[in-house]
Amino acid sequence: MVLKQKVLRYVVLALMAVAILFAGCKGKVNEPEAAAAAYEVLTDYLVANDMDLSDVLNAGFIVAADVAGNEANYYIMDIRSADDFAAGRIAGAVQSTLGTIVTDAGNSGGNPIIVVCKSGQTAGHAVIALRLSGYSTAQVLKFGMSSWSAAFDGWTSNTGNIAVGHANWSTDATATPAVFDAPGLSVTASEGAAILAERVTAMLTGGFKAVAGSDVLTTPANYFINNYFAEADVATYGHISGAYRINPLTLENGEISNLDPTKTVVTYCWTGQTSSMITAYLTVLGFDATSLKFGVNGLIYDNLTAHKWTGSGDYTVESN
Repeated sequence: MVLKQKVLRYVVLALMAVAILFAGCKGKVNEPEAAAAAYEVLTDYLVANDMDLSDVLNAGFIVAADVAGNEANYYIMDIRSADDFAAGRIAGAVQSTLGTIVTDAGNSGGNPIIVVCKSGQTAGHAVIALRLSGYSTAQVLKFGMSSWSAAFDGWTSNTGNIAVGHANWSTDATATPAVFDAPGLSVTASEGAAILAERVTAMLTGGFKAVAGSDVLTTPANYFINNYFAEADVATYGHISGAYRINPLTLENGEISNLDPTKTVVTYCWTGQTSSMITAYLTVLGFDATSLKFGVNGLIYDNLTAHKWTGSGDYTVESN
């Protein structure tokens, strides 16, 4: 009897071990499936609710000349440092941060929101967060406080020509796009709206994602590079070696599947402002994304005939 009990005990333990092993393996098998399912739920939700990338990029900027004299018509959120805010700001602006922008926007009272930073780049991340969180008309102050007053010019010193004549600046055809698997999303939510809110929070928590143009130009093979230009502009100016030109870039028509989620996706545009918005959106989708700082204004400034930094305005500022 004792022997039979021992044998039975060993059998039960063996069966439990097999069950645990099977459950563990089963969980590992399902993790990629769950991540893929979450991505599909999120992207379907975005398209169905007019939040495809093309939608949230639309009319994303406002220029200083259109704000000056009309400040009271907007809820102006300044996400620069406390010291910069105290030194000078647009009349009526309130201080916020990239991390708290969505929560702080609850105080807007329904007024159209403008987000202000130094150069218009970090504000791109904030505006994408707002537009994906119900504030569909939020806008970036183009070129940031640099455009408002020369006292805050952070642009002029960041224009440059480091790509002119560089071995990794090419006039060849851009790379031919391929189709890649979607990135997986590790989230706790299961419904589209909740997944989106979770991913927006994660993007904001991660902070502003950008890389120096010199780094990308020196080692382009380290990145999946997307030159977000029209075809004619690439033909006119060239591009970083190995870059793709994927524009338009939408979920609905599938162009986002031309981005490789296994590499760091660096987007560049004219000034780093649109690419900041794209980077924020791609981060929400689960890509390892970053924006090329100051765009081609920092690479081939003297060659540009348009879409370039031209100087600060001279508008009134408040200070402490």
